[in-house]
Amino acid sequence: MPKIVDHDKQRVLVAEAAWRVIRRDGMEQASVRNIAEEAGISVGSMRHYFSTQSELLLYAMNLVSERVTSRIQGMTFNGPPMDDMKRLLLEFMPNTDEKMAEMEVWYAFTAKSKTDPALKKLADTVYNDIRRAVEIVITSLMQLNLFKPDLNQELEIERLYALVDGLAIHAVLRPDQVHAKLMEEAIALHLASLCI
Repeated sequence: MPKIVDHDKQRVLVAEAAWRVIRRDGMEQASVRNIAEEAGISVGSMRHYFSTQSELLLYAMNLVSERVTSRIQGMTFNGPPMDDMKRLLLEFMPNTDEKMAEMEVWYAFTAKSKTDPALKKLADTVYNDIRRAVEIVITSLMQLNLFKPDLNQELEIERLYALVDGLAIHAVLRPDQVHAKLMEEAIALHLASLCI
Protein backbone atom coordinates (compact mmCIF):
# COMPACT_ATOMS: atom_id res chain seq x y z
CA MET A 1 0.00 0.00 0.00
CA PRO A 2 1.51 3.38 -0.98
CA LYS A 3 2.41 5.81 1.77
CA ILE A 4 -0.02 8.74 2.03
CA VAL A 5 1.78 12.06 2.41
CA ASP A 6 0.13 15.21 3.73
CA HIS A 7 1.61 17.72 1.28
CA ASP A 8 0.67 20.80 3.32
CA LYS A 9 2.27 19.37 6.43
CA GLN A 10 5.36 18.33 4.45
CA ARG A 11 5.69 21.85 2.99
CA VAL A 12 5.68 23.28 6.53
CA LEU A 13 8.32 20.75 7.62
CA VAL A 14 10.52 21.70 4.66
CA ALA A 15 10.03 25.42 5.41
CA GLU A 16 10.99 24.84 9.05
CA ALA A 17 14.08 22.97 7.85
CA ALA A 18 14.92 26.03 5.75
CA TRP A 19 14.57 28.18 8.88
CA ARG A 20 17.01 25.93 10.76
CA VAL A 21 19.58 26.10 7.94
CA ILE A 22 19.22 29.89 7.74
CA ARG A 23 19.53 30.36 11.51
CA ARG A 24 22.48 28.02 11.83
CA ASP A 25 24.42 28.63 8.62
CA GLY A 26 23.05 31.83 7.06
CA MET A 27 20.98 32.57 3.99
CA GLU A 28 23.91 31.77 1.68
CA GLN A 29 23.70 28.12 2.73
CA ALA A 30 19.93 27.85 2.16
CA SER A 31 20.37 25.79 -0.99
CA VAL A 32 17.82 23.23 -2.09
CA ARG A 33 20.35 20.48 -1.34
CA ASN A 34 21.12 21.72 2.20
CA ILE A 35 17.47 22.25 3.04
CA ALA A 36 16.51 18.81 1.68
CA GLU A 37 19.24 17.24 3.80
CA GLU A 38 18.05 19.14 6.88
CA ALA A 39 14.46 18.02 6.21
CA GLY A 40 15.58 14.41 5.78
CA ILE A 41 14.29 14.07 2.21
CA SER A 42 15.90 13.78 -1.19
CA VAL A 43 16.32 16.76 -3.50
CA GLY A 44 14.02 14.98 -5.94
CA SER A 45 11.32 14.59 -3.29
CA MET A 46 11.58 18.24 -2.38
CA ARG A 47 10.75 19.17 -5.97
CA HIS A 48 7.28 17.68 -5.34
CA TYR A 49 6.62 20.46 -2.81
CA PHE A 50 8.56 23.41 -4.28
CA SER A 51 9.57 23.69 -7.92
CA THR A 52 12.21 26.39 -7.30
CA GLN A 53 14.38 27.66 -4.47
CA SER A 54 12.64 31.04 -4.76
CA GLU A 55 9.24 29.38 -4.28
CA LEU A 56 10.52 27.55 -1.19
CA LEU A 57 12.01 30.72 0.32
CA LEU A 58 8.84 32.69 -0.37
CA TYR A 59 6.76 29.99 1.33
CA ALA A 60 9.13 29.88 4.32
CA MET A 61 9.05 33.67 4.62
CA ASN A 62 5.26 33.73 4.35
CA LEU A 63 5.01 31.07 7.06
CA VAL A 64 6.65 33.50 9.51
CA SER A 65 4.06 36.15 8.63
CA GLU A 66 1.17 33.69 8.91
CA ARG A 67 2.24 32.56 12.38
CA VAL A 68 2.45 36.13 13.68
CA THR A 69 -0.94 36.96 12.13
CA SER A 70 -2.50 33.83 13.61
CA ARG A 71 -1.25 34.70 17.11
CA ILE A 72 -2.61 38.25 16.83
CA GLN A 73 -5.98 37.05 15.53
CA GLY A 74 -6.18 34.70 18.52
CA MET A 75 -5.67 37.52 21.02
CA THR A 76 -8.48 39.06 23.01
CA PHE A 77 -8.38 42.76 23.79
CA ASN A 78 -10.67 43.27 26.76
CA GLY A 79 -8.21 44.39 29.43
CA PRO A 80 -6.95 47.84 30.30
CA PRO A 81 -6.28 49.66 26.99
CA MET A 82 -2.60 50.35 27.70
CA ASP A 83 -1.99 46.68 28.55
CA ASP A 84 -3.79 45.53 25.41
CA MET A 85 -1.78 47.93 23.22
CA LYS A 86 1.47 46.81 24.80
CA ARG A 87 0.58 43.14 24.25
CA LEU A 88 -0.23 43.82 20.60
CA LEU A 89 3.10 45.56 19.98
CA LEU A 90 5.04 42.84 21.79
CA GLU A 91 3.74 40.29 19.27
CA PHE A 92 6.11 41.87 16.76
CA MET A 93 9.13 41.38 19.00
CA PRO A 94 11.36 38.36 19.68
CA ASN A 95 10.46 37.99 23.35
CA THR A 96 10.11 34.17 23.28
CA ASP A 97 12.30 31.45 21.78
CA GLU A 98 9.72 30.79 19.07
CA LYS A 99 9.47 34.45 18.11
CA MET A 100 13.27 34.83 18.22
CA ALA A 101 13.59 32.02 15.67
CA GLU A 102 10.94 33.65 13.48
CA MET A 103 12.59 37.06 13.76
CA GLU A 104 16.09 35.78 12.94
CA VAL A 105 14.73 34.11 9.83
CA TRP A 106 12.61 37.15 8.97
CA TYR A 107 15.60 39.48 8.99
CA ALA A 108 17.60 37.08 6.82
CA PHE A 109 14.71 37.07 4.34
CA THR A 110 14.40 40.84 4.54
CA ALA A 111 18.05 41.23 3.57
CA LYS A 112 17.56 38.81 0.65
CA SER A 113 14.41 40.69 -0.40
CA LYS A 114 16.64 43.59 -1.50
CA THR A 115 17.67 41.46 -4.51
CA ASP A 116 14.69 39.11 -4.93
CA PRO A 117 11.50 40.85 -6.19
CA ALA A 118 9.22 37.99 -5.06
CA LEU A 119 10.48 38.30 -1.48
CA LYS A 120 10.44 42.12 -1.58
CA LYS A 121 6.71 42.24 -2.23
CA LEU A 122 6.00 40.08 0.83
CA ALA A 123 8.49 42.01 3.00
CA ASP A 124 6.83 45.29 2.03
CA THR A 125 3.39 43.85 2.85
CA VAL A 126 4.50 42.66 6.28
CA TYR A 127 6.21 45.93 7.15
CA ASN A 128 3.06 47.79 6.09
CA ASP A 129 1.02 45.50 8.36
CA ILE A 130 3.29 46.27 11.31
CA ARG A 131 2.99 49.98 10.63
CA ARG A 132 -0.81 49.61 10.50
CA ALA A 133 -0.76 47.94 13.93
CA VAL A 134 1.28 50.85 15.28
CA GLU A 135 -1.14 53.27 13.65
CA ILE A 136 -4.05 51.47 15.35
CA VAL A 137 -2.32 51.91 18.73
CA ILE A 138 -1.79 55.66 18.22
CA THR A 139 -5.31 56.16 16.84
CA SER A 140 -6.76 54.23 19.78
CA LEU A 141 -4.90 56.45 22.24
CA MET A 142 -6.46 59.46 20.50
CA GLN A 143 -9.97 57.98 20.47
CA LEU A 144 -9.70 57.16 24.17
CA ASN A 145 -8.61 60.76 24.85
CA LEU A 146 -5.34 59.52 26.32
CA PHE A 147 -3.03 60.99 23.64
CA LYS A 148 -1.32 64.25 24.57
CA PRO A 149 -2.98 66.98 22.47
CA ASP A 150 0.29 68.70 21.55
CA LEU A 151 1.75 65.61 19.84
CA ASN A 152 1.86 65.09 16.08
CA GLN A 153 -0.02 61.88 15.21
CA GLU A 154 1.98 60.99 12.08
CA LEU A 155 5.31 61.68 13.77
CA GLU A 156 4.34 59.56 16.78
CA ILE A 157 3.31 56.68 14.50
CA GLU A 158 6.77 56.77 12.91
CA ARG A 159 8.53 57.04 16.28
CA LEU A 160 6.66 54.08 17.75
CA TYR A 161 7.15 52.07 14.54
CA ALA A 162 10.89 52.78 14.69
CA LEU A 163 10.99 51.79 18.37
CA VAL A 164 9.22 48.47 17.74
CA ASP A 165 11.43 47.64 14.75
CA GLY A 166 14.61 48.87 16.44
CA LEU A 167 14.02 46.87 19.61
CA ALA A 168 13.36 43.76 17.54
CA ILE A 169 16.57 44.21 15.53
CA HIS A 170 18.63 44.85 18.65
CA ALA A 171 17.12 41.81 20.38
CA VAL A 172 18.18 39.62 17.45
CA LEU A 173 21.67 41.14 17.25
CA ARG A 174 22.28 41.57 21.01
CA PRO A 175 19.95 39.19 22.91
CA ASP A 176 22.17 39.42 25.98
CA GLN A 177 21.42 43.15 26.22
CA VAL A 178 17.93 43.51 24.73
CA HIS A 179 15.83 40.86 26.43
CA ALA A 180 12.07 40.35 26.82
CA LYS A 181 11.78 42.38 30.04
CA LEU A 182 13.65 45.34 28.57
CA MET A 183 11.49 45.32 25.42
CA GLU A 184 8.32 45.24 27.50
CA GLU A 185 9.52 48.06 29.76
CA ALA A 186 10.61 50.20 26.80
CA ILE A 187 7.24 49.81 25.08
CA ALA A 188 5.32 50.52 28.30
CA LEU A 189 7.44 53.62 29.02
CA HIS A 190 7.03 54.93 25.49
CA LEU A 191 3.25 54.42 25.50
CA ALA A 192 3.03 56.19 28.87
CA SER A 193 5.06 59.12 27.49
CA LEU A 194 2.41 59.64 24.78
CA CYS A 195 -0.43 59.93 27.27
CA ILE A 196 -1.86 62.71 29.36
